[in-house]
Amino acid sequence: MSETHRLAEQLVADLVAQNRTLTTVESCTGGLVFVTMTDIAGSSAVMERGFITYSNQAKQDLVGVAEETLIAHGAVSEEVAAEMAVGGCRHSTDGAIAVGLTGIAGPGGGSSAKPVGLVYIAVADTARCTVIKHHFDGDRTAVRSAAVAAALAHISDFIG
Repeated sequence: MSETHRLAEQLVADLVAQNRTLTTVESCTGGLVFVTMTDIAGSSAVMERGFITYSNQAKQDLVGVAEETLIAHGAVSEEVAAEMAVGGCRHSTDGAIAVGLTGIAGPGGGSSAKPVGLVYIAVADTARCTVIKHHFDGDRTAVRSAAVAAALAHISDFIG
């Protein structure tokens, strides 16, 4: 069993125990966090909904990321990740936790300021939001896989 699968199993159990649900708002991972969670038997008790917000317009339309935030900071930023997670909570039921991921999986699209492998992961509920910046190495698949594992770990830490 992979470490990511183990993390997902534990997260499902922890969310069930806390009577909480999870919403995902994903850009660079394209729904992989949601898929990883729903690979776990019993996940239907905790998986609220999933948004794939690959484009800036989707970020705005589906979860309310402000156009001003996108213009000021770019899609791959701490600010946008936070608005994604908070917006996921706003569009979910009470008690939901939301995770927002935005990054550059590559192989292109990076710059010196925002290199390939840069991923911001935000976790929020109605009371708080935390964002962590990551730099993952490897090809597109490796970056996305590492981002999923990191997201599950952040969610787990957040619900403590």
